Amino acid sequence: MEKSAGTGKKISFRTLGCRLNQYETDALLTRFHQAGYVVVDSREKADVTVINTCTVTNQSDQKSRNTISHAARKNPGGIVVVTGCMANNHREKLESSDHVTYVVENPGKSQIVSLVDAHFKGEVIQPHALQGDVFGFGAVDRSLHTRTFIKIQDGCDNYCTYCIVPSVRGRAVSRAPEQVLDNVRQVVDFGFREIVITGVNIGRYTHQEVDFEGLLEKVLNIHGDFRVRISSMEPEGFGPDLHRLFGHPKLTPHLHLCLQSGSDPILLKMRRMYTVSSFMEVLDRFRKHYPDFNFTTDIIVGFPGENDEDFSRTLQVARDARFSHIHTFRYSRRRGTRADRMVDQVDERVKAARSELIRAVSAENRIRYMESMKAKDQTVLVEQTGPGGIAKGYGEHYLPVRFTWPGSEKNRFCRVVLGSVEKTDPPVMMASLLV
Repeated sequence: MEKSAGTGKKISFRTLGCRLNQYETDALLTRFHQAGYVVVDSREKADVTVINTCTVTNQSDQKSRNTISHAARKNPGGIVVVTGCMANNHREKLESSDHVTYVVENPGKSQIVSLVDAHFKGEVIQPHALQGDVFGFGAVDRSLHTRTFIKIQDGCDNYCTYCIVPSVRGRAVSRAPEQVLDNVRQVVDFGFREIVITGVNIGRYTHQEVDFEGLLEKVLNIHGDFRVRISSMEPEGFGPDLHRLFGHPKLTPHLHLCLQSGSDPILLKMRRMYTVSSFMEVLDRFRKHYPDFNFTTDIIVGFPGENDEDFSRTLQVARDARFSHIHTFRYSRRRGTRADRMVDQVDERVKAARSELIRAVSAENRIRYMESMKAKDQTVLVEQTGPGGIAKGYGEHYLPVRFTWPGSEKNRFCRVVLGSVEKTDPPVMMASLLV
């Protein structure tokens, strides 16, 4: 890429929300670096700040607004580019803000480099005129993370009654397999050791005659010293044989499988296309073949009409499913969704109380799962090294691990045996390096 008018300009990034946003931020960071910009930490002053927002809940909107305000105050006279799902959901309001220079909706996100470069050339480009492509990002060679993400899909056709995502990400579309595989080969050549497959609803991936399982198998067969992790999935979004692929040594035994509720009547009102029974059958199928398989999940509390009995069922399923982590959301009304128009909205105090109960179960489950992994071997990807030869990272089961290691190099695999559970917040497993 030719050096741009922004060569030497400092740029920082802030990302809110999902792993798909994290991937797209990393891809933008790579493009800006290739164009000659100097990437700095978001705590430093910058000529350009790109904020990749989230709008999945009211709290997400508030966090995004606070981040925008902070960036504008910290960098007076600098460019503030707001993109991501909040840009789609609240474009006009953001455009009227004195804090924001440009608002770029998701389809034009990959062209933000061109927009900023034109700004420094004195040219005027209207963000809505950017001819974007949701798969128009190149391979990531610089990242804010040790692992890297591979985008295979965007958009969603499920239209769950509480969810704003189809409105801000659009209809489901899948990336051509050849592009995905080329992307994987490139990042492996760049030296990344862990690849996370991501998208909005990746289980519904389909391109011509290739489905999600078919694409994943092709990825796993690529040569190289790397492993593959799957990001969040919907329980009805994959075939009955996905579990067989986890016999491949490159595929990590962990899934974030979204439950949302343990009550069938609430799942029906949410327009979730499964029952509690069918969800638990998926977990049982995996654990039959891989007893230590790690499941994490999302649960929404306080959905319209959720009564004490519905919540009690959810609480029990959270225990029975033995999720090692539960990402708990209080139901948040989103204008334009069917759930926003439903009667029997739940009081915020009730939501808060139920959220705390789910978090308590999550914490109990996590310690219990960690205890069950004692004395077992793990391959840890080193993400941090510090004083005293302490290394930190995640094992293949997605448990945080800390161990003593004489090296200082990050982004390498170390084989360890797990020991005690250090009950910090969050808890971490202590381990010993295997020679």
